[in-house]
Amino acid sequence: MQFIYLIYMASREEFKSFIPGNKSIPELTFKSILVGVFLAILLGAANAYLGLYAGMTVSAIIPGAVIALAILKPFKGTILEVNFSTMGAAAGEAIAAGVIFTIPALVLLGAWSEIHYFETSIISLIGGILGVLWMVPLRRALVIKTDLPFPEGVAVAAVLTTTVGGENASSSNKKREGDVGEIWLFFGAIIAGLYKFGELSLNIFRGTIENIISIGKFSIGGRVQNGWLYGGLTTSPALLGVGWIIGFKISSYVLVGGLIGWVIITPLIALSSGLPSPITTIDISNAIAMGYGNQDLGFHIWGFFQIWGNQIRYIGVGAMLVGGLWAIWTIRMNLVDSIREAIMGIKEGEIKTKKRTNQDIGYKLVFISIFLMVIPISLLYIWLSNIYTISILMAIITIAFAFLASALAGYLTGLVGSSNCPISGVTVTVLLIVSLIMLALGVTGPEGMAIVIFISAVICIGGSISGDLLQSMACGQMLGATPKKLQISMTFGVIAISSVIGLIIAVLHNAFTIGSRQLPAPQAFLMKGIVQGVLGGEMLWPYVLVGMVLALVLILIDLPVLPVAIGIYLPFTLSIPIFSGGLIRLITDKILFKKFGTVKDEVSSDWDLAIKIKGIKPKEKTIRTGLLFTAGLVAGEALMGIIIAVLIVMGLNFSIFYNAPVWPGLIIWLFIALLLAYIPLRKIIRRE
Repeated sequence: MQFIYLIYMASREEFKSFIPGNKSIPELTFKSILVGVFLAILLGAANAYLGLYAGMTVSAIIPGAVIALAILKPFKGTILEVNFSTMGAAAGEAIAAGVIFTIPALVLLGAWSEIHYFETSIISLIGGILGVLWMVPLRRALVIKTDLPFPEGVAVAAVLTTTVGGENASSSNKKREGDVGEIWLFFGAIIAGLYKFGELSLNIFRGTIENIISIGKFSIGGRVQNGWLYGGLTTSPALLGVGWIIGFKISSYVLVGGLIGWVIITPLIALSSGLPSPITTIDISNAIAMGYGNQDLGFHIWGFFQIWGNQIRYIGVGAMLVGGLWAIWTIRMNLVDSIREAIMGIKEGEIKTKKRTNQDIGYKLVFISIFLMVIPISLLYIWLSNIYTISILMAIITIAFAFLASALAGYLTGLVGSSNCPISGVTVTVLLIVSLIMLALGVTGPEGMAIVIFISAVICIGGSISGDLLQSMACGQMLGATPKKLQISMTFGVIAISSVIGLIIAVLHNAFTIGSRQLPAPQAFLMKGIVQGVLGGEMLWPYVLVGMVLALVLILIDLPVLPVAIGIYLPFTLSIPIFSGGLIRLITDKILFKKFGTVKDEVSSDWDLAIKIKGIKPKEKTIRTGLLFTAGLVAGEALMGIIIAVLIVMGLNFSIFYNAPVWPGLIIWLFIALLLAYIPLRKIIRRE
């Protein structure tokens, strides 16, 4: 019933924001726009490198909030100006994610010999604007009319209300004396940041612990094969924090997906067909690195990951496809309500009578703009592919799929956060469908493959923008920002990063070469493989179908699909810390239940507690302390991740060990987990 709970809980229409809706303070100002543009370029560039190097990006909303606060504080920026500046940071990370997952595939396919700056910028701009436009009706459907947690939005709101403490960034903290202080926020940020620096920069311990063991030999089909069992853990303080914020039920569903993919299905395939072995020099080198110098262990782990990456991951994609459509279906009335307002035609005067915190860009303007986007998208596809009729048809399909991708990415972001949102999985789903359409149209040559990547890039960028923007809109809803101005602010960020992202990717390609060990671009390789697989007739459709059937089974037994699909799609090592954080939250809630019982109004929601700084009741104080500490964990690790990415780009290496030991990191991580359990409950425990 958790899935139904997330969708049909009471609306947040009457949510009491930090800055009341009937009060106006500076929001969209020149200085907030300027800082937002700067953050879009800075964090977009850092994430572009990180994504091409490691296959993942770091959510920029929290680092952006911290940097914006530091810049605007001397200029007496308001809390809403700081929040507006974070929109630029979110735009930079979202555009970077959409671009690096798709555009480099054109180089890998041979469609481009180098990164084309102008074309990349146009694709980024069109996808970004489309994402902003589709987000407008989705804001009410996903942020206001559901109870999705939006964990990073909660974290940013807690960071800003705690560090600012009032309307102005230079406000005094004296007014909060006796209430929950920011010490736990800063403490969490410091220990998470130091942990990340020790892991990634100093390399004094490993951040991922994994092992694979043989469980015996078995006769399968006349051949004797080894049975293998894999387990692992990423010792991430931030993932602990995310798990604590989203709670036990959602985190347990993510773990279930991980168990299905990594502990059930992959071992069965390894048993029946054996583990593949690395052959090429690059594969052998990567395998040895996976074993941290232990060649035998590294070869086995590499083989296990090959089965997951080349086969099992598509089960997650299939489940995500059906689960995404089902999620959109379940919120259809919310979406219909938003679209109905546009069709009825809201008069401009009526919009102005709305409460400030409910004002969006006019729906009529939004839908007219979306309709007109067919023209530039068609011209873009014609220019890039020289295919006229199909380009116009695919432009219309792009508009429709961008809506689906935006809704799905927004839902996933609201569920597990921007950092853990598998936007690449959403892109893979889009790639599969678009590739099938092109296959049905008979366009299977290099031109067809190129236009599939172009379409997927626009849709992926749009979905990524919508997801990150909705996370920021959730934060804005808590703080009391005007949605219309947030949407405008995001547009400035999109324009800023789109103007330079092509140059950034081109510089990285010229310096390191996309596809090399220095810039492996793993997600782009995945996109390339899917396009070639579908249009070349080598796609592993049985695995996709298995995922779709699994999703149908989960729907029939009334279990949530998307968290399970995420667990299958993501590395198993990420599911464990998320679940661990959720388990600690369960223990916290159990102790609070034992202490305080279930008085209905005794404790507010996490949204309320993220912005509450005065008159906090004992039970509320416990949860808010936990929120501040977990917000610090997420903020510290995310901010340090950006700093380390910059250090890597600058060529600075502070590594102490070549092969770092594993136990120090595990011990420290367990200690942080213990702190997460103890700090919120420390006063209750002492009294007992």
